[in-house]
Amino acid sequence: MDIKNLVTFIHVAELRSFTKAGDKLGYSQSTVSFQIRQLENELGVPLFERINRTVTLTEHGIRLLRSAYKINELLESFQEETKAETKVHGRVRLAIADSLSSEVIRRIFPELHRKYPDITLECISAGTQEMFRLLNQNEADIVYTLDNHIYDTNYVIQQESRIGVHFVCAAGNALAARDAISLAELVKQPFLLTEKGMSYRRMLDEKLAAHSLEIQPVFVSGNAGLIASLVEQNAGLALLPDYITKPYIEKGALCYLNVPEMEIEIWTQLLHHREKWVSEPMRIVIDHLRRCML
Repeated sequence: MDIKNLVTFIHVAELRSFTKAGDKLGYSQSTVSFQIRQLENELGVPLFERINRTVTLTEHGIRLLRSAYKINELLESFQEETKAETKVHGRVRLAIADSLSSEVIRRIFPELHRKYPDITLECISAGTQEMFRLLNQNEADIVYTLDNHIYDTNYVIQQESRIGVHFVCAAGNALAARDAISLAELVKQPFLLTEKGMSYRRMLDEKLAAHSLEIQPVFVSGNAGLIASLVEQNAGLALLPDYITKPYIEKGALCYLNVPEMEIEIWTQLLHHREKWVSEPMRIVIDHLRRCML
């Protein structure tokens, strides 16, 4: 069996298109079609159904794809073992929550680039729903979420952790001395929030709606670090994850607010599609993310 034909098969199966697979591999459509015909003739079974320009795996194709991933991964693993780590090259597309991106990339990219200068890390900031659309359409290789806990058998969870999140105010704010604050009083305060619909902002809005309450923020930004610095200047209150506010809390610039009626649980999760072939560059990026995961 020609390994090139197997690699072409994987790309056609993932992209669901002979033309797109050819574009990605640098082959003409006729070459891709020839390689797939060779593979089908060799195996003696049809691998794709081609109806009205749509390409769908047959049952035999689905079974072969699982084996093809394993064969390709073993082959790549063997090839990479014979190379110096600086020879690993390729592009890895990481879909990541906007409020996570700066902190995560700051932690992993310097070491990643030093060890593997030929790996290109492409970061795509997106909301959770958009991340999984990208993953399902093979437009992203990995997603790093900051949201509710997600479990779906279509995805492999490489790592996950629960993240603390608190309402915060400046140390000089009058609320800092309070033992507790009610939701009704909280919503009357000026708030600096992330974009509507984004992870913990969405959870906050949903929980407030359950109490027939809402917050009209005075400032909105996807940059959680900027929000924290503005809260430090007593520009208003915010709801932020602890990994953002920890340095401010430690130096006494911000204070956590106790809001007994409001408890929000968020998780970071590192996932990829179960049917995705994990290339060597992708495995390396996953390993770096796992080591530095918040």
